[in-house]
Amino acid sequence: MKNYKNLLATLATTTMLTMGAGVTLAQDYTIDVWSGGASGNDIYRIDAIKLAATLLEAQADALGEELSITVVGKPFEDWSAFKQAVTLGAEAGTAPHIVVSGHEDIASWAQSGLIVPIEDYVDVDSWPINDIYPNLLEISSFEGTLHGLPQDAESRPFFVWREYLTAIGYSDAQIDALPADIRSGAYTLENVLEDAKKIQDAGLVEPGYGFYPRASNGPDYWQFYLSFGGEMEDGNGKLVFDKAAMTGFYQFFVDAVELGVTKKNHLGMDWGQWYSEVANGKAAFWHGGTWHYKRYTTKEGNDDFFGTIQFSLIPGGGENGRANTITHPLVYLLTDQNDDDATQIAAELIKIASGPQINAVHAIKSAHLGISQSESTVDFYAGDRWTRDATERLLPYASAMPNNVNFGQYWEIMFGGLEASWTGSKSVAEAIADVETELKVTLGDNIIMR
Repeated sequence: MKNYKNLLATLATTTMLTMGAGVTLAQDYTIDVWSGGASGNDIYRIDAIKLAATLLEAQADALGEELSITVVGKPFEDWSAFKQAVTLGAEAGTAPHIVVSGHEDIASWAQSGLIVPIEDYVDVDSWPINDIYPNLLEISSFEGTLHGLPQDAESRPFFVWREYLTAIGYSDAQIDALPADIRSGAYTLENVLEDAKKIQDAGLVEPGYGFYPRASNGPDYWQFYLSFGGEMEDGNGKLVFDKAAMTGFYQFFVDAVELGVTKKNHLGMDWGQWYSEVANGKAAFWHGGTWHYKRYTTKEGNDDFFGTIQFSLIPGGGENGRANTITHPLVYLLTDQNDDDATQIAAELIKIASGPQINAVHAIKSAHLGISQSESTVDFYAGDRWTRDATERLLPYASAMPNNVNFGQYWEIMFGGLEASWTGSKSVAEAIADVETELKVTLGDNIIMR
């Protein structure tokens, strides 16, 4: 860690803003923040930094100092465009001071030198960082170094339309107990397909709507690999391909298509259509994100979420199956800049924005989950049923994709095999064989084959 002085302590003891090893800083700063996924309800991925700047300026003013921070935010809705812009900006020397991206980018960006460790600029043992959930800090690290701070937490639940379970014979008590039954393994993915078929056969939903997966590639699909006992990375940081688990995963989706409860051409459908249909009872079972709650209950018009929808972990599958969910936190990251003083200011803003009061505003606005123990005691956060129930029901059982430089290639190959078997262009056995071969050729000793 650098020869570091806390910013506020420095403000209290000098007439000029100083930090680091006696470096005198200017009093006016412009801090650029670029964020992926920052449209709609997710505006506080950028605006939280603006709130932090206002607070830091007020603290300076209270100490008789003058400090002016202008935060210039650039939101991106399209993730590909965002990541391309960040990469090109870094190459051209015009990267923003702060980027908000998925934690899976940490490994490659750290190795390339695009980002710098935040632990070099803030005291990680001080509040609020020392109150952030340890697993989220681990997800924000690479090779033992804390590179960023979690901007939010989330999870990816399984959903079912309650009315349809009632129609095929479930009591209210059984529907209420479903999350516990899924967690214990008493209700599995096999039961999902059975019930989806019953619901379709009863004419409650149209063919292909019994089980309605997400419309495109995403971290969610790794959950079904985990459901069959798969492991993405071992304890030594090596990627893992579990042939039996991947086979069970692919076969589940092929079975869904063959039963007629999922469409063969489902992947690639319009997301707007998908959201509208699942939020209003067009589908029986589906999976999505905790943040979907906000869209279901606002834009899609479901004004009785808890009366119409039950949610849980993703059910387990097969003999070695386990219920699970993946959390995919976005993280605040610092880019490598020529102006180290501005980087220090940016780091302080990230630290302040990670406090429970500011982070709770983002959590409630966007239906994400809190990042720290203290956040659950904030009345604004604790009083919201969705965040309270989702945190308790999902987060204790959540894992994350590994921060591994080779994981992106693994992910691409995995999804290619899933799509090939799902659409019927290959059998499950053929898809698995091709995936295994491609992983060996592409990743070699960087992946363990089981």
